[in-house]
Amino acid sequence: MTSPRTERALADAAPVSYWLDRPQRPDPLPPLTGPHTADLLVVGGGYAGLWTALLAKEADPDADVLLVEAGTCGWAASGRNGGFCAASLTHGLANGAERFPDEIDELERLGRENLDAIAATLDRHRIDCDFERTGELAVAVEPYQLDGLAADAEMARRYGHDVRLLDRDEVRAEVASPTYLGGMWDRDRVALLDPAKLAWGLRRAALDLGVRVHEHTRVTGLARDGAVLRATTAGGRDAAPGAVRARRMVLATNAFPPLLRRLRAWVAPVYDYALMTEPLTAAQRDAIGWRHRQGLADTGNQFHYYRLTADNRILFGGYDAIYHYGNRVTPALEQRDATYRTLASHFFDTFPQLAGLRFSHRWGGVIDTCTRFCAFFGTAYEGRLAYAAGFTGLGVGATRFGARVTLDLLAGADTPLTRLELVRRKPLPFPPEPVRSTGINLTRWALARADAREGRRNLWLRTLDRCGMGFDS
Repeated sequence: MTSPRTERALADAAPVSYWLDRPQRPDPLPPLTGPHTADLLVVGGGYAGLWTALLAKEADPDADVLLVEAGTCGWAASGRNGGFCAASLTHGLANGAERFPDEIDELERLGRENLDAIAATLDRHRIDCDFERTGELAVAVEPYQLDGLAADAEMARRYGHDVRLLDRDEVRAEVASPTYLGGMWDRDRVALLDPAKLAWGLRRAALDLGVRVHEHTRVTGLARDGAVLRATTAGGRDAAPGAVRARRMVLATNAFPPLLRRLRAWVAPVYDYALMTEPLTAAQRDAIGWRHRQGLADTGNQFHYYRLTADNRILFGGYDAIYHYGNRVTPALEQRDATYRTLASHFFDTFPQLAGLRFSHRWGGVIDTCTRFCAFFGTAYEGRLAYAAGFTGLGVGATRFGARVTLDLLAGADTPLTRLELVRRKPLPFPPEPVRSTGINLTRWALARADAREGRRNLWLRTLDRCGMGFDS
């Protein structure tokens, strides 16, 4: 039963992403109509597509780069996430070391370089997105999680991470929650930022360099057209249909129904949800501490992530990762009252000293998950089209790396990136329906059961581990 406290806290929460619900949102760009040509067509105006267009134009200012987006740039996952910009390219060090043991040193180096390059790009193009290199604090909220934190810290130090293991009193001195039993502060490999302002800033930077951008332009089909590829489009807002003939294309549609049928086997769209509080008062800030403004996450299978915004609100999200039969994606699934009530209850368990605080926004968004939890890459149409997908909730930073990979693949270049096993190897596919839905929901049940049984993984989860498959947001 939902408590009156939870109902009051949620009563006035607007059903829209806080990040997108602000006056800084730029005016939409006109849809594409009629025939066009381009050297490079980028399909998708989230981080992956925006980084691709920007990097392509920086590398070759004379190239004719065209980007089309079905909605507005940053309206989907890029404007709905928690704003954790991680150096990891592999959904964390442990996942990367398990799946790519022979190249994890190289992937860690590339990830750190990628985060540094993001910071440099923000400076170069004067993108103000509240970028803070605060690091991330992982917290144990059950006794059995303490051993896992110690093991994670030992591994992180082996790979050169600046980490500090905290006991109960030390972690509560950082952030005051009675639920914390210990913590690990990774101090240099995660930055926090405003996700929508990043997307809008990348769009503006691309436009400044001469990238042509058309919003409310949905690509409805791809085909060969002699020596080039042809994309047919359907413009929104009563715009006439259009078409683009391009020498090269990049697909950056991630969780949305793919224009390449083969991608359906590797991507499962899952919905993630978040709450945003009203701004904290000075007294409320004092009550929780949080002077170093780290990003926070607990270490259960069903985990929460949370952080402070520039105006001292708290974003609190995660826990549920909801898959809908048949890879269903629709705006109707972006609201889920049961999850909001769960998140609100967990929020006040975490911070009972904030009783009476209200939530200003509640929203959901779709994530492109895959069985190895990190991006995969490929080409089609004899190498004239490249794609990256499967970022699984850590795309804020990794999409820039993905853009570099897709541009190298399109060039047919033998580079240190294209030689990576991460790039050459695909994840294991998800099975077709109805086995896909049954397997994902069984896995969600088993993960919740493991959390309730001191982390003990049942036969189903151990079998998935041996097969190299998983399910995560």
